[in-house]
Amino acid sequence: MNQVIKKLAEMDNKVNFTVKDVVGVAVELGVSKHTAAAHVRRFPKVSRGVYNLEAALVPFRSAKSTVQNIGVSSVSNDEVYVPKIDDTFVAWGNSTDISKIIKSGEFYPTFVTGLSGNGKTFMIEQACAKAGREYVRVQISPETDEDDLIGGFRLLNGETVFQKGPVIKAMEAGAILLIDEIDRGTNKIMALQGVLEGKPILIKKTGEVVKPAKGFNAIATANTKGKGSDDGRFTAATILDEAFLERFTITIEQKYPTPKTEKKILMNHMEKFNSVDDEFADLLIGWADTIRKTYEDEGIDEVISTRRLCHIVQTFGIFGKRDKAVQLCINRFDDDTRDAFLDLYTKVDATVKGVGEYPNDTGTTDYGY
Repeated sequence: MNQVIKKLAEMDNKVNFTVKDVVGVAVELGVSKHTAAAHVRRFPKVSRGVYNLEAALVPFRSAKSTVQNIGVSSVSNDEVYVPKIDDTFVAWGNSTDISKIIKSGEFYPTFVTGLSGNGKTFMIEQACAKAGREYVRVQISPETDEDDLIGGFRLLNGETVFQKGPVIKAMEAGAILLIDEIDRGTNKIMALQGVLEGKPILIKKTGEVVKPAKGFNAIATANTKGKGSDDGRFTAATILDEAFLERFTITIEQKYPTPKTEKKILMNHMEKFNSVDDEFADLLIGWADTIRKTYEDEGIDEVISTRRLCHIVQTFGIFGKRDKAVQLCINRFDDDTRDAFLDLYTKVDATVKGVGEYPNDTGTTDYGY
């Protein structure tokens, strides 16, 4: 049908065609009447027997209207590139398995689940960096739709062009497609079902069929297993369709690192931010471990992640005070949780005085120093 659409595009600037118009051109080009009629009826109907084919015609109407590989604004990063090696990264847990999957070059859809801030995305990125594999990251949100993933028509310099989405870019490049926080999506991400089968997919708006290049693979991350969040911790997490989840070959569960591994991670970050304090690292790890155990016993509703500890280390590098770094980085929690966490920290660190004061009526902050 591409040749039929191309022929129609040469007919001045007309965008509305009858089924008879399309069938007539199709017959001239040796395409069956049935195929042509079925194809044209997929487009918006204008009136009885008349359909708007603009979406298919635009790419053929000028050289400037060909498919262009530029970004889709609603995703975090849809450029194909090899990530840089980050010296703060420490391989642990599932890193070896993820590296083997990425190095294999096989199509092997993988679902990685675990609590937030435990290094899922970073682990996949760094596995690509060390393997020299190209990588495309798509950040899923409740607003993500097929246009964000596959591509859509956009205005560029006053012209309507079709922009390929990050999924298509990854498929064509044979890259690793990281679908980040896939459990934030709605049923609109069902557009990925064919992608997760490793099959060619049809770009409905252009009629182009894209085949995945050798090496293409899809890896998804999520805070849940696609069954929603029973405890209410991840309120944006949705229940994913069972048939959709079945497309993933394996599911990997990512836990928080062991204290020994977490110490290496924190020391790497301390070196990065010129804030090396071996004792402080040990105290943070013990403090976080106690909180996590209490969380697992359902004694509290929040947890201190490895990412949060790294934030504390960076903040310590800026302000040079342990308790200030801790307090500033746990202010995001509700008041009761924040105070409980800070009180626990003051019990393990003899160098701090106790729970500091919070913003007063003058708008200034006294951290109790």
